[in-house]
Amino acid sequence: MEYIGRRGLLAGAAGALGVAATAGAAGAAAPAAATERAGAADRAGAAGRAGTAERAATAEFRGMWIASVQNVDWPSRAGLSAAEQRSGLISLLDTAVRRRLNAVILQVRPAADAMWPGAREPWSQWLTGVQGGDPGWDPLGTAVAEAHARGLELHAWFNPYRVAQHTDLDRLVASHPARRNPDWVVQYGGKTYYNPGLPEVRKFVQEAMLDAVSRYAVDGVHWDDYFYPYPVEDEHFDDDDAYEEYGAAFGSRADWRRDNIDTLVKEMSDRLKKIRPAARFGVSPFAIWRNDDVDPQGSPTRAGVATYDDLYADTRKWVRQGWIDYIVPQAYWQLGHPTADYADIVPWWARTVAGTGVRLYVGEALYRCDAESATAAWRDPAELSRHVTFAKGYAEVRGHAYFSAKQVAADPNGAMARVVADHYPTAVAPR
Repeated sequence: MEYIGRRGLLAGAAGALGVAATAGAAGAAAPAAATERAGAADRAGAAGRAGTAERAATAEFRGMWIASVQNVDWPSRAGLSAAEQRSGLISLLDTAVRRRLNAVILQVRPAADAMWPGAREPWSQWLTGVQGGDPGWDPLGTAVAEAHARGLELHAWFNPYRVAQHTDLDRLVASHPARRNPDWVVQYGGKTYYNPGLPEVRKFVQEAMLDAVSRYAVDGVHWDDYFYPYPVEDEHFDDDDAYEEYGAAFGSRADWRRDNIDTLVKEMSDRLKKIRPAARFGVSPFAIWRNDDVDPQGSPTRAGVATYDDLYADTRKWVRQGWIDYIVPQAYWQLGHPTADYADIVPWWARTVAGTGVRLYVGEALYRCDAESATAAWRDPAELSRHVTFAKGYAEVRGHAYFSAKQVAADPNGAMARVVADHYPTAVAPR
């Protein structure tokens, strides 16, 4: 499954990213050692970090992602009746309440499509099985109302540039903007994307997302790690014409690409504040901005992919500029991972957000918690609870989000139940 595959890559499961997986005895022994080491190294400066009192007085964020692409979480399969789709959604919201969470991040524009009526793009195929097929109800409107009725925040999760998981535009519904504007798209790695280098594309994708924001009282607008696509070996992302037309003022194509994403983020931030000031803008990127062997400001990691260099997403800049309200780095590695240690990533992000006003929530790989995992740490039901314990040493960490909803519900190795028992003794209001 492509989406889980992408999240799996983020967790270091694929050697193509150059992040080695930890397994066997080393994985079993690492968490305690990592916690002890990180505690000694970073908590020494805890007394000097501001915000402890404010954190104690403010409810933490306890979120879960509900992925709709390829029916990862919801709907459980395409083609269910409206009543069945609604029932499934309500069940997941009830799961969030039962687990004493206070926010859900619902994917409502998974691939240049929509989970609400009257949108600028067609109905999502993940509802009916047919792109453009009317499901007979309003999923986003229902989600907002039912989440709020349960005391949950509803963050609308959009993917700005992904169009299709194939390269045949004729398979898109005839009215699809990408089909009507084929010059807007780039085909890469067997998939189709809107070209971030075109100003008309940037304007359109903002309008497509803000259409939902203007209609519904969403509590947040949420993007994940899909900006420029993850690199595919021996393939060229063909934005040559756009670069020739718009990139002359930049020192390199990479600088131009980063500026394209910076501009999207800044413009979206400004427009969101005008259209729905109460809604917060958040991003959940791949957790490695840069490695410190490449940039001394980077994290002490050795991941083979970095958002700055490979996705052209300068996530650190967005925090420093205050363009986003919160950030949820996908810290999908265990304590003690040899090249991307949770105990190194969380402190780096805590330092990055310190003094900015941007809230830091940590993305947790609940989907990796599996009694059959090849990595000993992920077989241990206490691994995620140790993550939350570790993160509590940093005043800047204001909560966690769990990927994904079906694991929150099924909890195959008991890791979520352990987190709830150890850290969520009572329900808390959002924010």
